[in-house]
This record gives sequence, structure tokens and C-alpha cells, in this order.
Amino acid sequence: MQVSIACTEQNLRSRSSEDRLCGPRPGPGGGNGGPVGGGHLNPPGGEGSRPKARATPVPRPPAQSEALRESTGRNTGMKYRNLGKSGLRVSCLGLGTWVTFGSQISDETAEDVLTVAYEHGINLFDTAEVYAAGKAERTLGNILKSKGWRRSSYVIATKIFWGGQAETEKGLSRKHIIEGLRGSLERLQLGYVDIIFANCSDPNSPMEEIVRAMTYVINQGLALYWGTSRWGAAEIMEAYSMARQFNLIPPVCEQAEHHLFQREKVEMQLPELYHKIGVGSVTWSPLACGLITSKCDGRVPDKCRATIKGYQWLKDKVQSEDGEKQQGKVMDLLPIAHQLGCTVAQLAIAWCLRGEGVSSVLLGVSSAEAADRTLGCLQVLSQLTPQTVMEIDGLLGNKPLSTKYYRQ
Repeated sequence: MQVSIACTEQNLRSRSSEDRLCGPRPGPGGGNGGPVGGGHLNPPGGEGSRPKARATPVPRPPAQSEALRESTGRNTGMKYRNLGKSGLRVSCLGLGTWVTFGSQISDETAEDVLTVAYEHGINLFDTAEVYAAGKAERTLGNILKSKGWRRSSYVIATKIFWGGQAETEKGLSRKHIIEGLRGSLERLQLGYVDIIFANCSDPNSPMEEIVRAMTYVINQGLALYWGTSRWGAAEIMEAYSMARQFNLIPPVCEQAEHHLFQREKVEMQLPELYHKIGVGSVTWSPLACGLITSKCDGRVPDKCRATIKGYQWLKDKVQSEDGEKQQGKVMDLLPIAHQLGCTVAQLAIAWCLRGEGVSSVLLGVSSAEAADRTLGCLQVLSQLTPQTVMEIDGLLGNKPLSTKYYRQ
């Protein structure tokens, strides 16, 4: 029998966050809400026949739902959050492999980057079958095999949609989801991935077929969870409804672009899905592909993704009129960054981490030094007050979006 892992809206409303994550709270006597005195009732007769004294109610401490939902690693300072409303704990920062692994950087540099990330508490590594035509998965798999880290200590996510040139090697048909995932597992040299993402919505594949295929690969042990990437809110809700209707497994998260200049979906649409059906967010491109740094200043830096072959579109975006305006706004953030003792990049990443439904923010770094430097955003996050966020919005000329679901 297939068992769904997401919470229903009724359950989400009827239980507090602490109850959902930790189960029933113990009563004053140490049991699960049982009577005082260890939960033992007096037998009839004897002293037990006397009128029972009414127990003095013990006030329940306020629920620490936020503290339970986010914890901090003892040795690394990394923060861990639930993937949506599932029980999977992922680092609030993840390492992406788009552009870098198998393409921009050497395998040796990729190993250094992955090692720094892992040693600093990052446990989420994201890739896709389309990245560098499969080389990114192969590079990641080789590194993981050589490192010999416990498989249970990290989370691997891959994405399926563009797998090859043939018509049957792309899309979200049952055939490609199953065969594409098996191909990814072969390149990764793993028996399963923790999360499989549908890397784009597919109008040519019925939603029921997609959800059934995702349920199948999970039931077969090829994946543990599934999510969506670049889907609309209505499509995610349709997949959830389909799963509920046919007792299938619904998605637990959506992977979406999110940065200072791309906000509406993650901040206005996905929070509702998070609270209603438990779908969280894994966001990518927190620096807008390198645009949100103080290094551009009206030009394209030598070590920018926009200079890589095949990314002319990004160079055109940086050099466009809108791109130049955005770079000007980024420079306006320098005083705030200096006040907080950080770089603009660290500030921008910390800004992306403040959403309650954001499970993890994926980083794309090209060196171990850059990875180590980027991790400084965790210290910035603790200093990012609502007043600072409002000041950033004012400098960028953004209309403040809903702060209802910000982490406090």
C-alpha cells in the first residue's frame, strides 16, 4: 500500500509545528499527555474511592516551533531545516553543480569545493542530468566515491527532463523519468538519490502519469522524495491534488530562482503552498548568476559566468540597460554591507535565507576559497533584522512584499 508523506491541510491546521515535528508532548508526569504521577490510575476501592482532587493545571510553555524547525550544527555553525514539511533535514545552504562541475572548473577544484562544503556542514548537493551533458553527475559521483563519506550523511538531488537528443530522452513521460533516473544513478555511482526533481513542467505528459511515475521510483527505492523545479503554483497544486485523489506521493518542494531582483514567486506564491500543503522551497541563483556582487561595476569580470562559452545570453543581460540599473542598485547596498561587516554577496545570500518556507539556498562557487568566503553569510543572517530588510527594499526601489512568513 502506498503511503503519502505530506501533511494534509486539515492536519496542518489542527496540529502545531512542534507537534508535527516531535509528536505528542509529554504531560507533567512524563507520559504522553497522561495523568500526573506517571500516568498510573488508582484502582477502585480503598484510597482510590475517595473523591479525586482536581489537578492544578500546569501552564504549557510557548511552542518553540521555529527553534525546532531550524537547528544549528555544533561544530560547523550550519543551520538545518526541514525540506518543506517532510522529515528530511537539509542544510540551509546547498551546493549546486550547474556551470561549475564538469565544465567551468577542473575535477580537482570540484573536489576541493565539495570537501570545504561538506566539512562546513553542507549536506545538500544538487545536480541534473542536463548539466554539462551528464559530466556534472559523473564528476560528483567520482568525488563522493573517492571520499568514502557515509551515504547517510549527505543528501543528493538530481533533476530529470533534458536527457538526450531523442524524443523519448526528454520530458516527463513515465519512460524518461524511470530511464533518466537510472542513467543518473549510473553516473553518480549511487543506489538511490534522496530527491528527484521534475526539472520543468511538461505539457505533453499528463499530470497523473508524472505523479504515478514519481511514486513508482520512490516505491522502488530509486529515490526517497520528489519535487518540482520551475513549476507554477497551479501546477504544483494539481500534482498534489492528483496524489491525494489516487493515494500517490505528492511533491515536497519546489526549486525556484530567487534573488533581490526575482522575488514574487518565492515570497508571494510559494508561502501559501508551504502552509497549506507542506511544499517548501529550494532556491537557486541567489546572486543572479554573479550580477549581485560589487565586482561588476558596469563591466563583466574575467571570472564571471557571463564570460563562459555558451553563456552569451548572460553577458547580454549584464550589459543590458536593466542590468546596468541593477548593478547600480547593488552598489547602493555597500553601506549596509560595510555596516554589517560583510560583502554584498554575503548580504544577498543571507537575505534569501530569511523566508520561512525556504528550506535551502543553492550556491554555485568555482573555488574552495570562494566557498569558504560565501559561508560567512550565516553570521550575516543573525544580524538581518526586519528594519534592515526594509532598508534594503528602500535602496533597491522594491515594493515591500509580505513579511508574514519571514523567519524571526
